[in-house]
Amino acid sequence: MIKILWTFGVMAVVFSANNVLGKHLSTHHLTYEELPLSQRRFFNNVRALLQKRLNQNIVAESDWPSFNNALDSPHNALADKDNIAKSPVAIPTPVLVENWPKVAHRFGQVTAVSIDPYGNPVIFHRADRFWDSNTFNETNNIFYYIENGPIKEATIYTLDAKTGSILSGWGENMFYLPHGLTIDTHGNYWITDVAMHQAFKLRASEPQPLITIGTPFRPGSSVKHLCKPTSIAVATTGEFFVADGYCNQRILKFNAAGRLLRIIPQPPEFLSLQVPHAITLLERLDLLCIADRENMRVVCPKAGLKSSKGEGQPAATIQEPDLGRVFGVAAYDDIVYAVNGPTSMLPVRGFTINPKSETIIGHWGKFKNPHSIAVSGNTSTLYVTEIGSDYQANRIWKYVLV
Repeated sequence: MIKILWTFGVMAVVFSANNVLGKHLSTHHLTYEELPLSQRRFFNNVRALLQKRLNQNIVAESDWPSFNNALDSPHNALADKDNIAKSPVAIPTPVLVENWPKVAHRFGQVTAVSIDPYGNPVIFHRADRFWDSNTFNETNNIFYYIENGPIKEATIYTLDAKTGSILSGWGENMFYLPHGLTIDTHGNYWITDVAMHQAFKLRASEPQPLITIGTPFRPGSSVKHLCKPTSIAVATTGEFFVADGYCNQRILKFNAAGRLLRIIPQPPEFLSLQVPHAITLLERLDLLCIADRENMRVVCPKAGLKSSKGEGQPAATIQEPDLGRVFGVAAYDDIVYAVNGPTSMLPVRGFTINPKSETIIGHWGKFKNPHSIAVSGNTSTLYVTEIGSDYQANRIWKYVLV
């Protein structure tokens, strides 16, 4: 007979061969392959139903034992309490840390935040520079103020995770108009400068880049040029992705040495981007999630870190009426935290997104003009930066994941 049990809203299936083979064979346990075709189809349908029944507010890999193992086991693994699959883990909710930072800062536009290997937030700011309608030539995207030279003060500050006080600063006389910052697991800094139309890999406090993508102050759409690049995502394999950006509406994938591997999108891939403003990697799912800002959505094509299989297939797409223009995305396990920016009458806030179900599963925070987001899986902390026209508006918020 077939028994269907419900525990905590999740269906478990237990198969018994007693009535099928008779009492004299009650000690014989059928394998999956030995089952009749109709019963194998039944179990396949149950597997699909189990996946569909998973609550959208939880994230967990399927830990159910295979039916082969369950049927082969002397004690049915699904019925044995000691072998029941792990309970799904609740998705952490960001909760604001009040009165952080404990000291007041006078930053310029804080365009990016990342987290160093020690768990400290690192911000990238523009000091006394602003991006407005007079910053670029609208025809050819040339930066108007090259003759002013790079920003003279430090543009990168490491903050103490507990107090928010400045631990160190660097990046003076290096950058013209900061935008993106990502720190990889080895402590390398990956930076984009929209005025220089370049992306860099650097070691902390060292002015000489290890890798440079793009031609200085020469925007373009060839493989040797970038145009106002926005963001970089780095895999543990060393491969990295550059969001390019405000003009070219594309993502470039490189190997660890900086050799171009792929352009997203490319034929026959159908993925129209409108200002890919931020990117993040979900390596376990092999997805690259993109804040497709002006399309008001998050799209997650295959990253191709494990294999090229699936590259070019339709991307997972999260697009709901309250999402608005998405400015920042950050991966945490198999979910994405995101922030939107001012969009018509929509609330400006944070979102918790499940790319597997392509849904928004939570809302949190309240902002005015957020620009970037970063999350640390090791310390369960999340940071959001905002930009504005004065020092009071340019700030960083800290959240804890609970």
